[in-house]
Amino acid sequence: MSRFFYNSIPIEMAITSSRIGIALLLLLCSIQQLNAQNALVIPPVLNGPQFNLTVQSGTTAFYPNTTTPTYGVNGNLLAPTLIMHTGDQVNISLQNTLNVSTTMHWHGLHVSPMNDGGPHSIIQPGATWNPQFQVMNAAGTFWYHPHGAGQTDPQVSKGLAGMIIVHDAAELALPIPHTYGVDDVPVIIQSKAFDVLQQIAIATEEDTALMVNGTIHPYYNAPSQVLRLRLLNGSSMRVYNIGFSNNKVFYQIATDAGLRDSTLQLTRLRLAPGERSEVLIDLSGMNGQSLQLIAYNAELPNGFYGAAQVGYGTDTIMDYPHNFLNGQNFELLNFQIGAATSGAVYTIPTALVPLTPFTTTGVTNYRSMVLDTLRTLAAIVPTASMGPFGINQHTYDMDTINFVTTKNAKEIWTIYNKTLVAHPFHIHGMHFFLLERSGQAVPKQEQGKKDVVLVYPNDSVKFITQWLDFADDEMPYMYHCHMLHHEDDGMMGQFIVQNAIGIQQLPVSSTTLNFTLSPNPASNKITLSSKSSVNEMLELKLFDWMGQLKWSKLVQANQLPLTIPVENQANGIYLLQVNNQGATQLLKFTIQNK
Repeated sequence: MSRFFYNSIPIEMAITSSRIGIALLLLLCSIQQLNAQNALVIPPVLNGPQFNLTVQSGTTAFYPNTTTPTYGVNGNLLAPTLIMHTGDQVNISLQNTLNVSTTMHWHGLHVSPMNDGGPHSIIQPGATWNPQFQVMNAAGTFWYHPHGAGQTDPQVSKGLAGMIIVHDAAELALPIPHTYGVDDVPVIIQSKAFDVLQQIAIATEEDTALMVNGTIHPYYNAPSQVLRLRLLNGSSMRVYNIGFSNNKVFYQIATDAGLRDSTLQLTRLRLAPGERSEVLIDLSGMNGQSLQLIAYNAELPNGFYGAAQVGYGTDTIMDYPHNFLNGQNFELLNFQIGAATSGAVYTIPTALVPLTPFTTTGVTNYRSMVLDTLRTLAAIVPTASMGPFGINQHTYDMDTINFVTTKNAKEIWTIYNKTLVAHPFHIHGMHFFLLERSGQAVPKQEQGKKDVVLVYPNDSVKFITQWLDFADDEMPYMYHCHMLHHEDDGMMGQFIVQNAIGIQQLPVSSTTLNFTLSPNPASNKITLSSKSSVNEMLELKLFDWMGQLKWSKLVQANQLPLTIPVENQANGIYLLQVNNQGATQLLKFTIQNK
């Protein structure tokens, strides 16, 4: 038997005691497909800035002699690729013709909360949603999919997902492939499960049907030149450890939210659900040969969904051990290489576009998120690998705002994973740059603009972001696990970005006083001191970064140095206003790492 199951035994053939019926049905279908491959479907293109989209139901023949109910946008399955350009004023008309409500999130695009398409932007059956926004992202690969409360996994799994490509002048000037569907190829990787009625099954670990662009067992007629692949992990749960047959070298040119500053040579690239990456593969001189895109998942560490094991002992996901894909290598896409095209690219550039990460100067807030198993439900499902999961011991509530921040606030988030499962963590509204992984330097393939990061079991990541351009006092952005079943079960929160209020109106220092604060940054307490003798009453006021008064008190100056407790204040930047005999001094300090 080939080490890549897909080549010798069709991977759709899953025989488990709980699913004998579907296994036998798939066996009969798979016998007909044993030596067959299907031409890779390339999603059609819509060029902006005006996009007319219809969410609809349909059927798709994934297997011979049978059809499966599916959803699509402007078609039966998946969605057209939307081509945008930086600076475009986009106008989208999205009509919902389903008999259920839906939503549509523009994953990775920097748009206002009103246009973001989260759970609060419900599109009822028969209704049309009309988001309008300017494209503020630089060139990159993004995607769109539903994001309704509790309905993301069912609707994405049934087919509602599509790619967004943003071009800009700098990217178009690079000597890299640009011809969509020829040498610039969308690769939407998904795994699905089917029940005995050939319906797409949700929230099951039997996702043994692999497909690219909705095509099972796909091949692509590739030209013998440099190929650009836009990789998207659109699966609900599964992580892929991407590489090519014979460990052929490839070159990463972009992370989630845009191009790198230089190419990175790799033989493996891990993609978690929601993550994207653009890579170049040199097929020149390979006319008449074939090359396989492989998921080398036998190399995944335990704890990653798709590895040999998640959890340990009896503490594992219910049907996980029965899925024979877990812990195995398998083929994703077969490239049948033919003649080169006119205007072919034959070289791999070294330099790409300048990249300016957010700096840690002027950080205003420090936040901690803990991905955890909900203790309150432990008696029902008492395992750290099955969940149920939450964030900071809470699940999503549409009526609860988990925190408020301000426009232009620069923040450092630390995400701790206290479960036995690796979770892909995603934020809406802005990209981020990783600062640390496991307390160490960030791997090179993750050094770039990101909006999804896989947090390993019992590990942590730290990233920096800044809430630029948009503020809305009512409509929130989301943060959540991008394993869609986890998201639907409530592993999500929401936050408001509002304009700073009041801090600009605080009185400036009217004279030079000699008060000092230490330590800075602070954790549980600060100490107010003076470099000169003070014999009068002091008025102290503590303001947060939004200008909100936290407390006010009077103290005798002869009490200096004065220890002030701050353990009840959240991480972030604060101002201590000291008033003394008509003079005012503002002392800025930071609370962090609590």
